[in-house]
Amino acid sequence: MSLRLLLVEDDRELRATLREALQVEGFGVATAASLADARAQWAESLREGREAFDLVLLDLGLPDGDGAMFLAELRQRRGTPLIVISAREAEGQKIQALDAGADDYLVKPVGIGELLARMRVALRHRGREALPAVTHWRGGGLEVDLAAHRVRRDGADVHLTPREFALLAALVRHAGRVRTHRQLLADVWGAEHVEQTQYLRLYMAQLRAKLEAVPAEPEWLLTELGVGYRLASA
Repeated sequence: MSLRLLLVEDDRELRATLREALQVEGFGVATAASLADARAQWAESLREGREAFDLVLLDLGLPDGDGAMFLAELRQRRGTPLIVISAREAEGQKIQALDAGADDYLVKPVGIGELLARMRVALRHRGREALPAVTHWRGGGLEVDLAAHRVRRDGADVHLTPREFALLAALVRHAGRVRTHRQLLADVWGAEHVEQTQYLRLYMAQLRAKLEAVPAEPEWLLTELGVGYRLASA
């Protein structure tokens, strides 16, 4: 099972970039653009009876409050690893966040390689391990390389829209296992769209049209009736 992260970042472009990079590495990523969003995401996770997030990446400068407030709230109840990613670079601010319970503090801009290394350290300190990501899948004439952002069918490149690629990536990372409608919608569209199953039907049909030899009789992108979808084991 992939580790689940909560990314709290109000910069839309940075949030999208980090989410995509982390998903390629095999993490399940929920995003929040404000303090209120972060609280709602956390509450929703608990309401659905799931485990809390395995790690939190937290910006401090949020539009409706200081991210340090969310850090304080988590530390009252949970020991979840938390890494601050902030433009604030003053030593005093770093010390204050670390003393308040942050596991690490990174100053923007931050490279994804360094971020991943810091995440692995924070998880190890809490007895968790980030397993290697599944980033490559091959079946018959179909090949998917998530790291290279490339899909090929019978040796020819296949163009996918960003949303189509995100949906395929979510299936590749769990190849051979069923992903429910709600899981896929949360992975690709966000937690606020988990009831919008029409999105899923539309984009799955588009993927099959581009990747399956006979879209009406799929060999790889399989439907689990009443449950979700599965990418067949290669």
